[in-house]
Amino acid sequence: MSLSIRTACPEDAEALLEIYAPYVRETAVTFEYEVPSPEEFRGRIEHVLSRYPYLAAEEDGRIVGYAYLSAFHPRAAYGWCAEPSVYVEMERRGRGIGRRLYEELERIGASQNLTNLNACIAYTGHADGRLNDASVRFHERMGYVKAAHLHRCGYKFGTWYDMIYMEKMIGTHKKIPEAVIPFPELKV
Repeated sequence: MSLSIRTACPEDAEALLEIYAPYVRETAVTFEYEVPSPEEFRGRIEHVLSRYPYLAAEEDGRIVGYAYLSAFHPRAAYGWCAEPSVYVEMERRGRGIGRRLYEELERIGASQNLTNLNACIAYTGHADGRLNDASVRFHERMGYVKAAHLHRCGYKFGTWYDMIYMEKMIGTHKKIPEAVIPFPELKV
């Protein structure tokens, strides 16, 4: 099967939500409690695409994973940082789909003049059936390094979970940085 990466669109909301919903219902990977409605998810996609890339991975014309960048923090000084997120159909994890999506996100982010990607990752330190820290290992393989560890800050499924921030520099930190180019204005 051949994998292709393309820009997601609001019309992809239901297909992307099919991938995301099991993570909400069955895991502590996301700290969201309720699966969003297709309308809410469509709005999230539109919001991200106004500034950042939102990508879909397809195998034989079917979406099997997605990834996007979002604002790391709303304050202006953080404007050169973004937070990456990736979700792959559970039965397709470990096949390199997440890697391909992240590589494309990093390429686009660097083209936008972003300098830092700061991943926010649920962490347990011991697998419990809801979380196994595979996301931490994925980010390590992608060149991210641990930057912060917040203890027992998220509560889901009757368990307190930690949060780890991992970072990767994808651009040069110039004395006077170039303006970040919004994704719709980028020629990719």
